[in-house]
Amino acid sequence: MSDAPASGGRSRSTWALVLALGILCLAYCLRLWPEWRNNPDLSHGFFAPFVFVLLVWESRRLGPLRWLRPAPWRLPVLATALASGFALFAMAGLIAASLAWSHALVLFLLGAALAAFLFSGLLLLADDSERLVPFNWVSLTAILLFVLVAPLPSGTYARITLALQHWVTGSVMDTLHLIGIPARQHGNVIELARTTVGVEEACSGIRSLLSCIYAGFFFAAWQVRRPARRAVLILAAPLLALAMNFVRSLLLTLLVNAGTDIAGFWHDATGYAILGVTALVLGGLAMLMETAPAPPTPDGPTERTPPAPAARPLFWCAFAATTVLALFYFVSSRPALHEGRPAPDLFTLLPAEAPGWDVYTPNDLYQFAGVLRTTHLAERTYVRKIDEADFIQLTVYVAYWEAGQASVSQVASHTPDACWPGSGWSSRPSSETQQSPVLAGVTLAPGEHRLFEDAGGYRQNVWFWHIYDGRAISYQDPYSAPALLRLAVRYGFRRQGDQLFIRISSNKPWPALAQEPLVRQIIDKLVPLGL
Repeated sequence: MSDAPASGGRSRSTWALVLALGILCLAYCLRLWPEWRNNPDLSHGFFAPFVFVLLVWESRRLGPLRWLRPAPWRLPVLATALASGFALFAMAGLIAASLAWSHALVLFLLGAALAAFLFSGLLLLADDSERLVPFNWVSLTAILLFVLVAPLPSGTYARITLALQHWVTGSVMDTLHLIGIPARQHGNVIELARTTVGVEEACSGIRSLLSCIYAGFFFAAWQVRRPARRAVLILAAPLLALAMNFVRSLLLTLLVNAGTDIAGFWHDATGYAILGVTALVLGGLAMLMETAPAPPTPDGPTERTPPAPAARPLFWCAFAATTVLALFYFVSSRPALHEGRPAPDLFTLLPAEAPGWDVYTPNDLYQFAGVLRTTHLAERTYVRKIDEADFIQLTVYVAYWEAGQASVSQVASHTPDACWPGSGWSSRPSSETQQSPVLAGVTLAPGEHRLFEDAGGYRQNVWFWHIYDGRAISYQDPYSAPALLRLAVRYGFRRQGDQLFIRISSNKPWPALAQEPLVRQIIDKLVPLGL
């Protein structure tokens, strides 16, 4: 390829570099688009491409115009960034072999890989020989914001959400007592005089927290020039998000206490209002902090230095290797095992009658259909009296998603770890967080095991399985690269498959349940679906 200057005085190799980075950004946005569309926590992701272009443009206008001159550290840093980008993309593919490309951990790694490649591109475009994009806070923020529109890994998300739920619930309780309203707390449930209100996952504040952090970095780069004031704005963003969500939760609780039905209009209206107000407050605060833009000032002499000869070939080698790996992942993708399979009739899996058992079927299960993004839901509770002082309680819940109906991360975000505390249950230590329950002649797929207790001391053993394309997902696989590689070789990189979530809960441990014919009857119907 000739490196003759093209229009505007830039060489063809420079525009080829810009085009390669643009292709990476486009591929990332296309991969994340379904997540932005279906995950309310990441709705700010729709602005990501426009914000990136705006900040890159503003980095030249706002300055400082800091160009990188030859230095011993430049090539090792560039090589490290490119190697990190390739390694992160490779790891994302290995995890996708087990958890699918739509899993939160995979998407987060893709965001980190893109940031590494964009950083290496910035090192090249900010070279003193190019002077196309300056190496300053604004351009670095443009890169960082691509990571902040990727979903958090499911474990991290669940821990943050649970901590926020506890904090919001406790803060609302303290305020209610302060203003003289009687209330009691059971986990994340507040018991008022006439009713109860639960601080659910969506009310934890995680949505406004993520959006505010994104907005804080954006406004700090776009509107504020002084480093100390930028730090103040960035630190203020999450604090403002937490404070505003507390105000919203308190307002909804007071409305419930006054007899107002908050489901629907009030719940959604206050949520959108809080997001709008926090964004306006952050924007206004940024404008107050900086009233006059500082003129861009070039750093160093105006005479340009020649580029490092090995820098661009290094980038193109890493880009070519990543492209080949992406093609390998695509070619190795196999059709889903159950592609086109009709949704199973879930209630046929759970007997409506069982000798010696009282059977209860809830009539309000479909109120969660909107949150779960599926109407294929079934649950039944079986109770058998042992004697005057003891009984066995068994609850089986099954949910099904057709291929493409929901991402793996969306399904994984509604595990008992995330949802049960919002209903008044508290997690208790368990000797085993993963078990492979055994029945006579049958060993089930490894499942997650949890132990919960309500305010009255009633305990529940909970086992759950997340089945993707006919195979149970092991939540420990992401921590073992050899295990991921073995899965990739054995199963290939499958395309979108259907999903099944099975939860079994009981007041008894598994050895006691394994002796029950009813349990064997239910398990025999679930095993063909991947259990």
